[in-house]
Amino acid sequence: RLSAGGVSTFLYGGNANFYNLGILEFPLILEILADIAPPDAWVIPSIGPDFGKALDQVAILRSFDFPTAMALPMASATRPAGIATGLRRLADAYQRPVVAYVRAENYVAPKDIAALVADGVVTSVKYAVERKDPAEDRYLSELVDAIGTERLVSGIGERPAIIHLTKFGLAGFTSGSVCIAPHLSTAILRALKAGDVATATTLRARFLPFEDRRDAGSPIVVLHDGVRLAGIADTGPLQPYLANLDADAIGHVCEAAKALYEEDVRFARKQAA
Repeated sequence: RLSAGGVSTFLYGGNANFYNLGILEFPLILEILADIAPPDAWVIPSIGPDFGKALDQVAILRSFDFPTAMALPMASATRPAGIATGLRRLADAYQRPVVAYVRAENYVAPKDIAALVADGVVTSVKYAVERKDPAEDRYLSELVDAIGTERLVSGIGERPAIIHLTKFGLAGFTSGSVCIAPHLSTAILRALKAGDVATATTLRARFLPFEDRRDAGSPIVVLHDGVRLAGIADTGPLQPYLANLDADAIGHVCEAAKALYEEDVRFARKQAA
């Protein structure tokens, strides 16, 4: 369904709960991802978030043919210089460049990211620092100045994507809600690439009720259960340390997820007519 909606890159990171994936499970998951990957698709698994786990995972990854892996961000026990060193050592061990996931202010210094990109250590940066006003983002501006926009991707879904692509010139955006509405999400990207901000804004509005539910709770949990509640797939129980939605939240999430899914189906039918 995602491929039919125009998705060609599949990034398995936070929304896929790779944070809580054990080392023993990792090879099996990689085998499944390799088996189900559509022809010519880019499938990118994640490693980490801690350095030790990530280093063990790249040893396993070297037996597979994924183009790269994304280093999940650590929430604590880090320093910017240490992140830069860690990314370099992970890429050296993997013998391939990695995707850096920047989710916190000054997580890694722009000058260090520039050096990592120049040395072939980092292939791209997923930028996901949340702002009250995404148009006001000094850190993002500094990253753009350091490495340009070709390797910078907006990483917080549809809500800030328009500002990130129009004001800062980022190359694209990642999405969790694309799992429910792939046709609409890819249409936003196409509109932005064509300079049609009005169409992109209209399409984005359809995502906001569901994105509001994600922001009010856990983005991962609401998406996970939202896919099931929309009738797309039985996503099952979440692994610890996460847990599925509380009973009192299910109705609201179900309503928003179904509405977004139905919007996507109608849009796809209209486009195909």
